[in-house]
Amino acid sequence: MSFVIRPARADDLQHLYEMAKLTGGGFTNLPPEKKSLIAKLERSAEAFARTDDALKDELFVLVLENVATGEVRGTCQIFTQVGQRWPFYSYRIGTETKHSEALGRTFRAEILSLVNDLEGCSEVGGLFLHPGERAGGLGILLARSRYLFIAMHRARFGDRMLAELRGVIDEAGGSPFWDGVAGRFFGMNFQQADEFNAIHGNQFIADLMPKHPIYTAMLTETARSVIGLPHPSGRAAMRMLENEGFAFENYIDIFDGGPTMTARTDQVATIRDCRTDQVAAIGPGGGAAIAARGMLGEFRACHAKVGTDSDGVTLDAASADLLGIEPGARIVHAAR
Repeated sequence: MSFVIRPARADDLQHLYEMAKLTGGGFTNLPPEKKSLIAKLERSAEAFARTDDALKDELFVLVLENVATGEVRGTCQIFTQVGQRWPFYSYRIGTETKHSEALGRTFRAEILSLVNDLEGCSEVGGLFLHPGERAGGLGILLARSRYLFIAMHRARFGDRMLAELRGVIDEAGGSPFWDGVAGRFFGMNFQQADEFNAIHGNQFIADLMPKHPIYTAMLTETARSVIGLPHPSGRAAMRMLENEGFAFENYIDIFDGGPTMTARTDQVATIRDCRTDQVAAIGPGGGAAIAARGMLGEFRACHAKVGTDSDGVTLDAASADLLGIEPGARIVHAAR
């Protein structure tokens, strides 16, 4: 397999733009708008260029490249600390309980409260794999490469992580949650809001939405039914997050109602279980793994076969070639 994960470059713009047009809308971190993508690539380049370990509000963009063809076929992103430029809002699903002595009954109502509970978290997001490559574990490679990068640059990330999954979008490209909640307070449909959000962020929603709790019983059935549910195309991503130790703790996106998953950074399975070893030899390798080498702009990751050796580990020749390493180099690896 000739695929490698590497930092995104300015000349990846067209590849990213073509993939962004395939997302189907509602994919905030990969907008089909070149100006926004250029801004992301520039921000990412700044993050890769900074060498000190201070925790700041930064963005790292990684891409999946087929080195045999030079094509970029996937991408993912890591935000180091959300909520620093402007507040990071979520809806928290809660319950309000009231009791009537006269009726002898207790009433419980589900409510959505606008909160900043997740401010300061790191975020993994923006994962998109070209439809033509959705086989061979490349989605897992994209997802887990982020955790190896975080493990290798741990000081630049927070102690808690989040991942926002895209909410349910109907066949017409609309959002039942938007129509039932935010759409009632804005003079635009979901597609218009989605485009504005891609360019300007979702702060405009927080600015104009009522700050008091929303009783879900007052929403339409179609809006209530999608609260906390991922887009059908995001179910596999949700399972991958759960396998890493992320959990849904009743936080949802204020834009489309999709679930927000959270985890303690050091308890994310790939971060917790990865190992750093010296490559003693290039050979047949051993067990299936994901391996990475290089700091910041030199970072590379790929599927690999890693075996044990008395002086370190053995690495298969194909992976060594993809990573550009020889015996004596150090790799960070995690079992598949």
